[in-house]
Amino acid sequence: MDRYIEKIRQAMPDGDIWIKESTYAQTEGLRAIYATAAEKECLIVDGCKAFLFEGETVNGIKICPLNHINRLALNMEIGYTRPQSIGAETASFGCGDRLGLANEGQLAAVRRTRVKPVLAQQSLRELDLTGRSYDDVIDAASWAVFKAGYREGYGADGDHLKTKQEVEAALEHGCSMITLDCSDVLREPPVQAEALSRAYDQIPDKKRLILEEEYRNLPHAASIGVTYTRQTWMEVLVTYLDALELAEEIYVELIRSRGRRIDYEISLDETAHTTSAAAHYFVARELKKRHVRISSIAPKFIGEFQKGIDYIGDTEDFRRNLRMHCKVAACFGHKVSIHSGSDKFKVFPVIADETKGLFHVKTSGTSWLEAVRVIAGSSPDLYRRMHRKALEHLDEARSYYEVNCDMSAVRPLDTAADDELPAYIEQVDSRQLMHITYGILLNDTEMHDAIYEFLKKNEKIYEMQVKRHMEKHLKSLGCL
Repeated sequence: MDRYIEKIRQAMPDGDIWIKESTYAQTEGLRAIYATAAEKECLIVDGCKAFLFEGETVNGIKICPLNHINRLALNMEIGYTRPQSIGAETASFGCGDRLGLANEGQLAAVRRTRVKPVLAQQSLRELDLTGRSYDDVIDAASWAVFKAGYREGYGADGDHLKTKQEVEAALEHGCSMITLDCSDVLREPPVQAEALSRAYDQIPDKKRLILEEEYRNLPHAASIGVTYTRQTWMEVLVTYLDALELAEEIYVELIRSRGRRIDYEISLDETAHTTSAAAHYFVARELKKRHVRISSIAPKFIGEFQKGIDYIGDTEDFRRNLRMHCKVAACFGHKVSIHSGSDKFKVFPVIADETKGLFHVKTSGTSWLEAVRVIAGSSPDLYRRMHRKALEHLDEARSYYEVNCDMSAVRPLDTAADDELPAYIEQVDSRQLMHITYGILLNDTEMHDAIYEFLKKNEKIYEMQVKRHMEKHLKSLGCL
């Protein structure tokens, strides 16, 4: 490495260059290192494979921009820079990064832990609202991994996908994890007994009768406290059979033949009703019986997991609920996944305890809120513009996210001094306001540019704020 760095310096004797030695990577036919030259970030490569990269050759070295084409080349040659499967045996933490600027702070937080980060984690809704693509998200994560010299592996999640077409697109772009959102095929079971019975009888006999006989007496289920009454069984089959079959189809047609390991998560949480242990057991058992390999299942838990704020509900009720799901997961070898996990500090110790540290916790908008916090503290005029626009479009944002968000409880903005603005990110209702309106703010070109300009000028401050906030999550989860 020393001779390579000396070669770079000799090639650019008069250049303004800073080289980050911890990023040095070497493979057959290629040497690569991260640097800044003339105040621009770049990748410097040499070797017989340097032709794979776009860039300018100067005295025997190639100076390459951190763009999409070069990311793909880097992924191909330097394995740890590409997304990979984390598996069901390792705790994982979905970071989410709506701006593409938070990954380095997130990596700094996780690198002292045994937890593997899922850095590139975006739903189609988030991509649409932020005007980004899977390529943009994975580009940002890959370059952050290389710049940080992080070699422990990370994931990329095609989050909350609902159709075969959506899953195929995410896999084509390199996602190493698929979260199948089953909400479109989860049927709400009728409340009245007669209506439930009719819905049950509409299931084809070939499917219904075989499964009914199989689940009539299951000693294995009973041994962990899962039982099926006649009503429970009918509710489970009516609600979850279509979701189960979609999950199997996607695995068989798109995932199994991919030629690489894919973490496959089944999301059952985007519904009005809590997922019972009996439902979890049925879905998990059937998937295993059908040779569908999953890494995690996300149940709908008791209580409320609203966006960007702490858990609402009784923590002991949640503990009992989670314990049953953990028993089921342990039987079938997958992780329990907790969605909308941002800032759920009341229940993080419970999650750590009941999962015995083997979990997937999914956060999303909390790094965006840390950006808003930094803006509120250092650019009061920009924050005021953001807050006012968010208020104007609150009803529109509510169509995307379910939150309580009572704005009558929020202090009027024009009564607050500049040094009081960061308090709006602590108050529950204004915090949710800023959490759910990110798409509206980022789709305003002038505001988008102002936000990015400010954060890039204050890159290190933002990185440290994200690191601090993520470490708070990980410490509460027993990982630090």
